[in-house]
Amino acid sequence: MNNLAPAITCAAVVLVASAIALRGAHFAPGGTGVRADLEDWALADRRQGSCLIWCLLGGTIYTAYTFTAVPGAVFTSGGIGFYALPYTVVICAIAFVLLPRLAATARAHGHVTVADFVRVRYGSPLLALAVALTGIFATMPYIALQLLGLRAVLSVLGIRPGGLAGDATLTAVFAVLALSTYRYGLRAPTLVSVVKAVLVVGSTLAIATLVLTELGSPATLFARADAALAASDGAAALVPGPSLAPAYISLALGSALALFAFPHVLLVAFSARTDGVLRRSSVALPGWTAMLGLFALFGIAALASGVQPPPGRSELAIPLLVLDLAPGWAAGLLLGAIVVAALVPAAVMSIGAATLFARNVYLEFVNPMATAAQVTRMARLMSLLVKVGALVFALGLRDQAAINLHLLGAVWVLQILPAIVLGLRHRTPHRVSLLTGWLLGMVVGTALVNHGGFSPLVRLSFGQVDVQVYAGVVGLAVNLAIVGLTSPLLDRLGVPRGLSGVLGSAGAARERGVAS
Repeated sequence: MNNLAPAITCAAVVLVASAIALRGAHFAPGGTGVRADLEDWALADRRQGSCLIWCLLGGTIYTAYTFTAVPGAVFTSGGIGFYALPYTVVICAIAFVLLPRLAATARAHGHVTVADFVRVRYGSPLLALAVALTGIFATMPYIALQLLGLRAVLSVLGIRPGGLAGDATLTAVFAVLALSTYRYGLRAPTLVSVVKAVLVVGSTLAIATLVLTELGSPATLFARADAALAASDGAAALVPGPSLAPAYISLALGSALALFAFPHVLLVAFSARTDGVLRRSSVALPGWTAMLGLFALFGIAALASGVQPPPGRSELAIPLLVLDLAPGWAAGLLLGAIVVAALVPAAVMSIGAATLFARNVYLEFVNPMATAAQVTRMARLMSLLVKVGALVFALGLRDQAAINLHLLGAVWVLQILPAIVLGLRHRTPHRVSLLTGWLLGMVVGTALVNHGGFSPLVRLSFGQVDVQVYAGVVGLAVNLAIVGLTSPLLDRLGVPRGLSGVLGSAGAARERGVAS
């Protein structure tokens, strides 16, 4: 191996994080997580404090792929890649307003998943099933994307991702992740998220110091990066033109809204001890945004330094930059931070998807009279299957396939947002309208993404106006239009709305499971 020293230190960082995941959960708030109920396993008994929620929420939202893909987007596309910064600022505002209200409702009524909230609020098992299945299918490629962050590190360390050594390494790391979450649930990634926060802060400061020391002042970096972009093909620029404003704004807004429909983010929110914990954590989330902003600027540094990742592998720009600038052992520590950054979101995502299946598919439609222990056992089993599925998916398909499916998943999950957010209103929309809007939003969003060759942006023309916008926002607009137009019509026709408190036998069984 050409990079033995960084490989050894990187492995040491991963081993320490794995040990904390496997054994450290004994010391997490609430004990060891061996109770039979799902609330304890999936939500750490709703006892997470401000510091842990800040680490876990930030560690879940700001994934390893984010810390490599955002600077990679800047590296290849210039200033348009900075859309992630306003997107994450919007995240902080939405988190402050939305998450405490949802978590308070979930705590008061014993909801474990967001589909529980939808099921009870609208009295519609079909709408809850749509929310659950959309969340599960959108999460699977998102977990696979975390493997791309791991594979980027392996690539620059000289371990060929498609070879036996690379596949074995990915499998071993995910095996530890699977065992820890199977045993301890959310408590395992909670403690690893503290390690991730420390590593990400330290890595950000260390890389920034190396860049300024080795490559020169920010003005020099921007001048050299601008020249590098101009010399490539001339299509990208550090400062996007006015014509890209609709694309920039819709990408930022749509991505921020979609994030709060993903089950893993809401799962973390439901685990908070109080509403105040979530508000304080949301106020402090810009700290993560600042670190991501510096990583985006590292994409400029990679351009200026002449880093040359393989074609189509822009996520390698930052790992290659680190390997070029840092001493071997230090580069290993920094690359190890990227690996640990992948473990937290992958674990929380698998728990979120597994809990949705156990609670809102298995208990609702397969075995309505299941006991709390049976539901928890099913969730634990599904958490293993989800990770295995993501691993097989990542090993068996091209990286671009995972990226394309995640893009599609983000468009899909955006379509369940109306059912979640509008459910917080005193008077909710009609459940049939929401289900119809979800279906048409899914169809329109999927068709637009497929028509655009799996690009997140689609071109819309209205007379003399020709703009590019995010496909997910177009699907959401169709979704909301259907809800707004059909809900009053259904009221006039006398179709029951199915308001809060309408529970069938499966819903009653689920509530008994919570109470037990």
